Amino acid sequence: MTKVRARGEEIRRFILENVINHPHEIGAKTAERFGISRQAVNRHLQKLVDENCLTATGNTRSRSYQLAVVAEWEQTYEINTNLAEDVVWRNDVKPTLGQLPDNVTTIWQFGFTEMFNNVIDHSNGENVTITIIKDAITTQMFILDDGVGIFQKITKELNLLDESHAVLELAKGKLTTDPVRHTGEGIFFTSRMFDKFTISSGETNYSHMFEDEKEWIFPNKKIIQHGTLIWLFLANHTARTAKKIFDQYTSGEELGFNKTIVPVFLVEYGRDMLISRSQAKRLLARVDLFKTVVFDFKGVDMIGQAFADEIFRVFANEHPQIALRWINSNDEIEKMIRRVTTNVM
Repeated sequence: MTKVRARGEEIRRFILENVINHPHEIGAKTAERFGISRQAVNRHLQKLVDENCLTATGNTRSRSYQLAVVAEWEQTYEINTNLAEDVVWRNDVKPTLGQLPDNVTTIWQFGFTEMFNNVIDHSNGENVTITIIKDAITTQMFILDDGVGIFQKITKELNLLDESHAVLELAKGKLTTDPVRHTGEGIFFTSRMFDKFTISSGETNYSHMFEDEKEWIFPNKKIIQHGTLIWLFLANHTARTAKKIFDQYTSGEELGFNKTIVPVFLVEYGRDMLISRSQAKRLLARVDLFKTVVFDFKGVDMIGQAFADEIFRVFANEHPQIALRWINSNDEIEKMIRRVTTNVM
């Protein structure tokens, strides 16, 4: 009996985890995966509908299934000196999230309080709205303020080239426009704890996806006319922990945020190749704050001699205390790095 119950739970978990991508074919996919009849699958589908985990539309032949929303909540707050992220978390957000594993609740507490505090301290806005949507598998949160816009503010206050340059600096970590009160670690670690993380502001979207550890930057269609929108998305039963994410960016025996992974492609503009020393210096800005710097060449096909020389010979010689590493490099990039590090010109 126990084995039968466990198998039934496995089948229903498969349905819930795959119905988003296969709303019309989930019955056939499940029957094929477990070698059971469509009638047996239909019983599991009906059970999930009865438990309010799924919703069904259409007749028998063209029935479509979707995850049912089990919690949906929205609240707007006035941004003032009395607004506190821990109070909003304790009184409003945590009760809305409901029962979740401790490790998942910890991730949500860290991510929400860091992002909400950034709104309070940096947005210069008047109001902020939180929206939470939870289903049986995932929870997503939207935090929207009506302030100046994060990328515009960073670009202006740090005298950067443009909003794309602001994204590059955010991706490195330890970036803040208020170093007295902030370490600049909140956005960096939040973006890496969640399955999906996106900031939309001005003309720019910045996303990080946990599954492939990839950064994305792409034009914003001006859906957000003013302010900043932050999107957090996380599976309700992930095994990930906040501690594991923190540990990934700690190198050596010292505690603290002393390791960063820099997505090299973020320094590209349009179809420009990475060939100049100026591009390399832009990539290297503030990396001297870390003890280990890993350059991620995912999405980069080639680099020029001057670009490689500035990083792997000039900077390396000037900062011998910093360990420089690189990942996801192709043969051409490896060849160029070897060329400059062995002084073969």
